[in-house]
Amino acid sequence: MEKDPQMIHDAVSRKIIETTAALALNEGAGEVTVRKIIRALGVTNRVFYNRFHNAEEVLSLVYQDMAVQMRQSILEQFDPEADFFGQITDIASGTLKLSYRLKLGMNQYVFIQDSISAENFLWWRERIRELIDLGKRKRLVRQDLDCDKISYAIWCFIRGYNTDALARGIPEAEALDGFQYSFGVLLEGMKAGK
Repeated sequence: MEKDPQMIHDAVSRKIIETTAALALNEGAGEVTVRKIIRALGVTNRVFYNRFHNAEEVLSLVYQDMAVQMRQSILEQFDPEADFFGQITDIASGTLKLSYRLKLGMNQYVFIQDSISAENFLWWRERIRELIDLGKRKRLVRQDLDCDKISYAIWCFIRGYNTDALARGIPEAEALDGFQYSFGVLLEGMKAGK
């Protein structure tokens, strides 16, 4: 989101974003208002409006911060010589764990933003496709897989599972167990020699 060049960008702006994130996580993104933000910070309307146009703009920045954290989960050290499918499962499981920490109060908002954010969607599809290509080069993944279709399916599986588990209030350990089992079945169908 482009910021208005006349808006102030400072430590207070960052504090507004952090406070908005906390409110969204505790109360849900739909409950966040400018009034609640300024009340929580103990600042005036002027302080807020000198930096942001509305609560939705701040929520969008919170979402962008969360998307970056989720992306970093996949960029952790990937060892091409270690167990390929084990690492893939660990990466995908890490996104579920992080979802529980980051999205609980913002679940629906994040789901909608993920749906409309082409940049986040394309970033994840490309990273998933890179992993599939690596698996193909190592002859661990079926050579006949359509990388575009399977990367989209994996994106949908991970995103959908995370979103549904959070929305249903499934305890994290139970969700992780079900996720790892189901994701393992999906990966099994991708293995070479199947």
